[in-house]
Amino acid sequence: MIERLVAIMARLRDPVNGCEWDVAQTWATIVPYTIEEAYEVADAIARDDAGDVKDELGDLLLQVVFHSRIAEEAGAFALADVVAAISDKMERRHPHIFGDAAASPGWEELKAAERHGKDDPSALAGVAAGLPALMRAVKLQKRAARVGFDWPDADGSKAKVIEEIEEVTDAPADMVEEEVGDLLFAVVNWARHLGIDPEAALRAGNAKFERRFRAMEQVAGDGFAALSLDDKEALWQQVKRG
Repeated sequence: MIERLVAIMARLRDPVNGCEWDVAQTWATIVPYTIEEAYEVADAIARDDAGDVKDELGDLLLQVVFHSRIAEEAGAFALADVVAAISDKMERRHPHIFGDAAASPGWEELKAAERHGKDDPSALAGVAAGLPALMRAVKLQKRAARVGFDWPDADGSKAKVIEEIEEVTDAPADMVEEEVGDLLFAVVNWARHLGIDPEAALRAGNAKFERRFRAMEQVAGDGFAALSLDDKEALWQQVKRG
């Protein structure tokens, strides 16, 4: 079945008879669509909509085929190479399943072996700069924790949050943005120590705010914008109580 999709993409990218838009695209120009499709998969999963999950996974798969086709035209690699590379990686990371190892090796040892010989041997190597900031913060923190650079418990990360709040409060104007960044990083770390996915937690917080705000608008009708701030606050408390 995948061959059909590969053939469709090849035809769309044909410089003579293909689609003008598809032909004009590069890795860089379709990155926003790749990111968007990944988030749409996550949204469909959050809604527990199996039909949408199927459709969105198809859209995400199209992005993989699209990127691979662009690479193949440039002589870099093809979709088959992508599949072979991830297959090799999965077998390499599970030698106790696909090899002769008696037990599963440590994750960090496997990652270190993969980094060996690469230009960047850091424990933080490979944490993509293009990840959403919350997600990247978690990955950086987990990588650091694997090599022993971490708070021993949640109390240490909580104390760091309190410290960073004070630093934001005391910071001069030209340092506030940097200190807020440190505060957000510390909050993410505290969430990690509490076993909470900060991305999922913020997504739920966004959904709660949207639900309550829409409820306020519905109660107030067309006059919502004209309400005083005190009236809006009273309305907010009303919808919070249900």
